[in-house]
Amino acid sequence: MPSPGRITGFHLPGGVGVRVDTWAYTDCVIPPFYDSLVAKLITYGSDRAEAIHRMQRALSMFIVEGIHTSIPMQQRILADPDFQAGRFDTNFIKRFIPGSK
Repeated sequence: MPSPGRITGFHLPGGVGVRVDTWAYTDCVIPPFYDSLVAKLITYGSDRAEAIHRMQRALSMFIVEGIHTSIPMQQRILADPDFQAGRFDTNFIKRFIPGSK
């Protein structure tokens, strides 16, 4: 969901199998009308479990202060046993969006 405002703290995760694409930085201003993709976090591993573990670690290290992000929702998704097992469909995401049914 869009969250305009000033980014007051910004720390990118790193390490083996982690990549971040972003234009953002500390003190940049997110205007009210923007593409809500402030940063894209990509992880990979030798298998699904390793990629998920790297993503969980990277999300725990990713700091974006001053605006709301989808990091907490993504952490809940990655912790979900159905997601970890690859059991999901197009309705899966609704479980994580407040007010969706």
